[in-house]
Amino acid sequence: MVFDDWLGLLPTYGVIIGIGLLLAFIACNLLLRKRQYSYGINVLLYALAGAFSLCVMLVSMQPIMDITLIAGARGNGIYAQMLAGFFGGIMFASFDQKEN
Repeated sequence: MVFDDWLGLLPTYGVIIGIGLLLAFIACNLLLRKRQYSYGINVLLYALAGAFSLCVMLVSMQPIMDITLIAGARGNGIYAQMLAGFFGGIMFASFDQKEN
């Protein structure tokens, strides 16, 4: 059932997550290009951008569609989703720093 849920959500929810994270990381990258911060601050900013993007995405889906589409984001589940975005930002920052 979990695998079936993943396959069902991937084409829509996965794309929405990808677009949200892409926009957040592009904005964070533009901010970081203007000033030089230490590696720890860069990682923290990417992590916060990831968490914030998932929060904005989930909170904005409710008024647009008048329903919380993602059952895992109801109640305290939104914090788990934001935590996933936070760790996604950390992973992205670690990959981004290896290129420089």
